[in-house]
Amino acid sequence: VQLVESGGGLVQPGGSLRLSCAASGFTFSGSAMTWYRQAPGKGRELVAAITSSGGSTNYADSVKGRFTISRDNAQNTVYLRMNNLKPEDRGVYYCKAVGMDYWGKGTLVSVSP
Repeated sequence: VQLVESGGGLVQPGGSLRLSCAASGFTFSGSAMTWYRQAPGKGRELVAAITSSGGSTNYADSVKGRFTISRDNAQNTVYLRMNNLKPEDRGVYYCKAVGMDYWGKGTLVSVSP
């Protein structure tokens, strides 16, 4: 199993980013996927989840209305669109398949004026 996250960077408050996670080594189209984040000095927090078909999504209350999770099963990729970013959104973002304990290296998101 390999998960490769990308798309992080430094943005100003109110800015946007789109994260991508390229997955391989398992049946991506049959797996629900999640995005987690880890802020400095804190544990990993579940941010968003999407079913295997993409037909249903769930979000942490802190990101509802600002973040959108989506997937492309033909490309074995899951995305996280992040709008109206706030300083508290900073951290390393990881994708993970539900039911599998594999993690990528993550991608760093920094939000600062």
